[in-house]
Amino acid sequence: MSGFSGLRVLAVLAKEFKQLTRDRLTYAMILAMPVVQLLLFGYAINSEPRHLPTALLVQEDSVFARSVVSGLRNSAFFDLERHVRSPAELDDLLRRGDTQFAITIPGDFTRRVVRGDHAQILVEADATDPSATGGAVAALRALSNQALARDLQGSVAPPSTATPPFEVVVHSRYNPEAVTAYNIVPGLLGVILSMTLVMMTSLSVTRETERGTMESLLATPVQPIEVMVGKLAPYVLVGLIQTMLILLLARVLFHVPLGGGWAGLSLGVALFIVGSLALGFLISTVARSQLQAMQMSIFYILPSILLSGFMFPFRGMPEWAQALGQIIPVTHFLRVVRGALLKGQSLDDMWRELAALAAFVCVVSALAMLRYRRTLD
Repeated sequence: MSGFSGLRVLAVLAKEFKQLTRDRLTYAMILAMPVVQLLLFGYAINSEPRHLPTALLVQEDSVFARSVVSGLRNSAFFDLERHVRSPAELDDLLRRGDTQFAITIPGDFTRRVVRGDHAQILVEADATDPSATGGAVAALRALSNQALARDLQGSVAPPSTATPPFEVVVHSRYNPEAVTAYNIVPGLLGVILSMTLVMMTSLSVTRETERGTMESLLATPVQPIEVMVGKLAPYVLVGLIQTMLILLLARVLFHVPLGGGWAGLSLGVALFIVGSLALGFLISTVARSQLQAMQMSIFYILPSILLSGFMFPFRGMPEWAQALGQIIPVTHFLRVVRGALLKGQSLDDMWRELAALAAFVCVVSALAMLRYRRTLD
């Protein structure tokens, strides 16, 4: 037997490179994955979000109240998007997740400031994601010392040793103790269902195609749509079992509150499971091997984890990243789960997220069937 040959090594090396270029999908994944990760982690991820949507209820029209509003507006953390007329309207905005903060300046604010009578403003924060509100709450502490500095002059100037002219009372709602598990554990439901259902379905159908058993099955009187429904139906049961198990462990081990909203949660789970299975089936019609199916599944799962608000605050991302996140179904499903468990949202509160999930199911299912029929020819 001859010794080591560099020419033979080069021949094998050339063969592997040639084979790699033939597998265009794998080659594209190799190039695209590091680029996507770099862009997401470099530009989209921000652990201290700014310009958070804020609703304002001002119950008096005074110089002091306008100065406080101006101080909030000049802050990088608050975007005063809505001026409301009642506490009930503020409560609705917080419960639906339309605003991150709800600020109330009471009707006796100026009188209490002038008298030094413990003036207060109320800041209610949606604390379902504690990391999204931490920086903004810290910025509020400086507001009481700076907002009225120019107005409290002359006869109304406080003594140099006096306490701040007013107090900012922060009420963290839905997660007052800032327990991270209350945010992460419900979010895991969407991530786990995505990882298992999308990948399992894509691998299962691709494996049938690789082995040639799919063609044998289609040679029987069974219709293609019947084949698809029969193959995907067991995974619906798998998804439901996973959902019940995760919710049970979330309650028993992490004491996640179950606020209600069961109607919306049940509908959201059903839509998300069907949509994930349809996406896995669509991937299987594109992939030519199980390796490609796994690569495409990971390519979907990675942005789902990073851009959905699961690991990082959704409102901390730039606008282009939030636009991409709105396309991902996990984003809407996480809002449904967290809204139901932590806020007790009703169907009226989460109809937009449910509509987005329903649209995803319709679009992906239509594409899967169209692609599936074409691959049968």
